[in-house]
Amino acid sequence: MAEAKTDPAPAAAEGGSGEQKQQKTVVVVGVDDSDHSYRALEWTVRHVAAGMAGAADLVIVHAKPSPSSVVSFGGPGAGEAMRYVEADLRKMAEAVVDRARRVCIANSVHALIEVVEGEPRYVLCNAAEKHHADLLVVGSHGYGAIKRAFLGSVSDYCAHHTHCSVMIVKSPKPKC
Repeated sequence: MAEAKTDPAPAAAEGGSGEQKQQKTVVVVGVDDSDHSYRALEWTVRHVAAGMAGAADLVIVHAKPSPSSVVSFGGPGAGEAMRYVEADLRKMAEAVVDRARRVCIANSVHALIEVVEGEPRYVLCNAAEKHHADLLVVGSHGYGAIKRAFLGSVSDYCAHHTHCSVMIVKSPKPKC
């Protein structure tokens, strides 16, 4: 379910007089409301999209949680609570999209932006497949092995389950 889009670049360039179609590189970037994901988007814009000047299509994907994944109770008032949760999730998704759009505009990069409801690991792998991505870019939260074991790792899942290369953009270590 795509909720927001910006100006997408054309999927392929075609020359006149019988020239063959030249396929563009497709890069999918996952964003959420974390600084880690925007670091990944900024890295992608600087190193891939802007550097390839028209030879790459950029697709930015935000996985919006479903209200039922955030609230899991029933009884009186549950419907009203779900409406509030849905409104908050929609506002958060709009803020994520606006921030991603500002990064693209500041760097003169066109992108297709999609908001898809679901679990981030599945949404990103599906988006990579849907758009025939050559590269999937995600940010790293920098969790250690124990936190990753309990919380799961979107980047680890994507690296093992998507058909394309995966770039995990890490935060720079603070200099002492």
